[in-house]
Amino acid sequence: MRLRPLLMTTLTTVLGLLPMALGLGEGAEIRAPMALAVIGGLSCATFLTLLVIPAMYMVMDRGRR
Repeated sequence: MRLRPLLMTTLTTVLGLLPMALGLGEGAEIRAPMALAVIGGLSCATFLTLLVIPAMYMVMDRGRR
């Protein structure tokens, strides 16, 4: 139920930061590392939210039964 909004939000943010991460424009050498860090952090958080956390819930739930 939450997959579509979560992926849409992540994708629009990553695509919006892509020009900054590629270093286009003046002063880009200062902003590019920040954009790369935000893209990496958001991608990791999305991966954790969609795959790792539900898998951990399933493992923990099996242990209780």
